[in-house]
Amino acid sequence: MSFRDLHHGDRPLLLPNAWDVASAVALVDAGFAAVGTTSLGVAAAHGVPDAAGLARAETAALARKLVRLPVPVTVDVEAGFSADAGEVGDLAAELASFGVAGINLEDGRSGGVLADARDQVRLLRVVKERAPALFVNARTDTHWFDPAAPLDSALARCRAYADAGADGVFVPGLAAPDQVRALVAGVDVPVNLLHLPGRTTVAELAALGVRRISTGSLLFRVALGAAVAAARAVRDGVPLPSDIPTYADVQRRSGG
Repeated sequence: MSFRDLHHGDRPLLLPNAWDVASAVALVDAGFAAVGTTSLGVAAAHGVPDAAGLARAETAALARKLVRLPVPVTVDVEAGFSADAGEVGDLAAELASFGVAGINLEDGRSGGVLADARDQVRLLRVVKERAPALFVNARTDTHWFDPAAPLDSALARCRAYADAGADGVFVPGLAAPDQVRALVAGVDVPVNLLHLPGRTTVAELAALGVRRISTGSLLFRVALGAAVAAARAVRDGVPLPSDIPTYADVQRRSGG
C-alpha cells in the first residue's frame, strides 16, 4: 500500500517517529506500516535545538539511509531549514529524488510565533511545484503554541494550506473532541493529530475521523528516559527490564 493510501485505510495510520536508523528498523520490525522522523530527536541527537533550522544536513543524511527500509518514510523538516522558499523547494526535491514519501512542514517559527499564512501558502506551493509526488503534511502550530486557541485560527490555516496543495494537515496540541470533529469536517484532506498521553487515544481519534496519528518526539523521550533509568539500575544494583534487545538483535537490524 502506498503512503498516500495509508491515509485512507480502514483505520488511521499510526505513525511512529524515529531519530536514527536503529530506531527506525526496530519500528519496522515491530510491524508499523510507515515510519516518520522526529525533528526533536534528530536535532537533539546531534547537539542542536529543535525548530531552530540547524539540522538540515543531519535530517537529509538520515533520510537518505531510511529510504532503504521496506516501508514508506516521511521526514520532519521543521519549517524547511530556510526562510527562502526556493531553498525549501530544493530540499523537498532532494528528498523526493532519493525516495522519501512525504515531509512534515510547519508554520511555527522561532520565538513561538506563526508564519504569516500567506507566506506559508506561497511556500507550500513552491514545495508542491518542485516535488509534486511528495505527500506534504502541512502543520500549523496554532494549538501547539496555545492549546486554548480558537479552532477558527487552525481551521482557516488548514483550509488555506490544503488549497495550496498540501496533501494532509497536522494540528499538534489539538485534543478537544468537539474541535477535532469540527476540523475533520471542515477540511477535505486527511487530518493528522499528535498522540497526547493521558489526553487522547488512537481509538478515540479514529472515532472522530482522524486519519493519521503521530507519536512525535514521544518515543525519543521515552528511550532517553529508559537509558538513564538503566544506568541508574546498574549503579544501584536494581534489576533491569527483561525485554532489552540483545547485541545480536541490534547487529542484525543494522546489517552486521
